[in-house]
Amino acid sequence: MIRRYTPYVSAAAYRVMPALPREELEEVVADTFVALWSHAGELEPDRGTLRAWLGTVAANKAKNRLRSYAPAPPIPENTPADDAPERQAEERETGEALWQAVDGLAEPERTLFLRYYYEGEKLKDVAADLGLNLSTAKTKLFRGRNILREKLTKGGEALV
Repeated sequence: MIRRYTPYVSAAAYRVMPALPREELEEVVADTFVALWSHAGELEPDRGTLRAWLGTVAANKAKNRLRSYAPAPPIPENTPADDAPERQAEERETGEALWQAVDGLAEPERTLFLRYYYEGEKLKDVAADLGLNLSTAKTKLFRGRNILREKLTKGGEALV
């Protein structure tokens, strides 16, 4: 099985993680065959089913390897470590001010903002639900952003 399916398993894993070192790819391939050994009694002997199972397992193991391989973001050298609580407090205040500003928008701008920016819905779907055409929804978002900008800044200075 290893001789027959190693090229296929390698290709399936490589599609997911082409940028990682070769050693990582080899580990994923080996882990895939270990999983085959562990689940051998559960699998159908049909060749097409086994091939699909191996490809899926290899891709999943490659994704898991990518998640664990991701390096931690670097800490900027010029940022003191003890300013984290102050920065978090500022970010919290900014977030609260933004929520209050969005909450103060008139309808349908408020609903457009919440569903498009916070819930990640497609603008055409939100516009259709609100009975607006797409260009009207875009215009309302544009005007809403300008209103928020005015609410959150005063004379060029941020209020928060």
